[in-house]
Amino acid sequence: MMKTFTKILCAALALLSVSSLFAQQGYEKSNEIFRLGVETRFDYLNQALDGEQLYGASGFKVRYFNLRMDGQITPKFTYSWRQRFNNINSAADFVNNTDWLHLTYKPNQNWAISAGKQVVMIGGWEYDRAPIDVYYCSEYWNNVNCFQLGASVAFTTNKGDDTITFQVCQSPYDKMAMNYAENPDPDGDPIKLGDLYAYNLYWMGSHGFYTALHSLNFSEYERGKFDVYVVLGNQFKFGDATIQLDLMNRGVSAKELLFENFSIMGEVDYLIAKRVNIFAKATYDKVGANYPTVIDDEGDYVGGLFLCPGTEMTRVGGGVEYYPLGGRGNRDIRLHAAYCYNIGNNTNTNGTAFDKGSFLTVGLTWKIDVIEGISALIDKRQAKRAANM
Repeated sequence: MMKTFTKILCAALALLSVSSLFAQQGYEKSNEIFRLGVETRFDYLNQALDGEQLYGASGFKVRYFNLRMDGQITPKFTYSWRQRFNNINSAADFVNNTDWLHLTYKPNQNWAISAGKQVVMIGGWEYDRAPIDVYYCSEYWNNVNCFQLGASVAFTTNKGDDTITFQVCQSPYDKMAMNYAENPDPDGDPIKLGDLYAYNLYWMGSHGFYTALHSLNFSEYERGKFDVYVVLGNQFKFGDATIQLDLMNRGVSAKELLFENFSIMGEVDYLIAKRVNIFAKATYDKVGANYPTVIDDEGDYVGGLFLCPGTEMTRVGGGVEYYPLGGRGNRDIRLHAAYCYNIGNNTNTNGTAFDKGSFLTVGLTWKIDVIEGISALIDKRQAKRAANM
């Protein structure tokens, strides 16, 4: 793994040199071939169940260590890559921890065509937020496989207020236990039953104080059988106050779509003096008895549609964020403290939230733009040389 990381670091340094050369030649910011960012989050966690601390899940943790690379190859071709490093132990882990890596072609201001590893286009504000910016979340969010290989086409109106995207990708259920034979092959390798696909229609619209992230999703969980999502992500912004309310309805039949399987996620934020953000958040997951799942001989959940039948879980809490550089409109450094408490029943024994469980996090997040940092260093050295001449 160390050799892999070293190769990546060397490649990044080589690209940095190329990028600096372009910058000195007057390559425009809007047509930048290479941008490199590093972001990380360190937390102290205290997780407990019915008042008893879970020592394995508590203590100081590196929650996220991400590398993000973006750029514009030509005015019509752009690319984006985000890689997580904090959980990589093998080459397979490296591939699985590539959140996205895709190329986008924009023939004009209205159309965009993209292919590669992408975010599955599911609506909702909790789902849309980067994991590094989420402290606690719904049980659905904690289980969904949200990064898959696929392709998409998007249309944006001339005003830029609305974008409609259609995406075809691997189903989030493609690599789950339900898509593998019960017994392995003679060599002991699992036998995949087939390739599963998802078809997603997504609308992002911004109109005054209201912004929508809505979607209609058809995801195969078996060949020819679909789990359907109707997701309504709603944001209302009034000055320094923001309200987000997500409604996600799921079902493998029309009956289940009548609010038998659903999640509700709501958050209220208020920004004080551009530096302090206080928030309260609640989530609710409910799963009916007919939702598909796979239970092994010992009664443990081994696969299914992210949530097990009979689950009804509520999480309530809140927290505070402090941005030391917020007075200059900069959110690259953030201190946070957040707490939540769980109420209800989670029938997934491998789940993340359980009744009478609590979660406390206190931590630091920082993000840097490597290219801007190098450019600033170059400018500073050039100014110093000029002053000494």
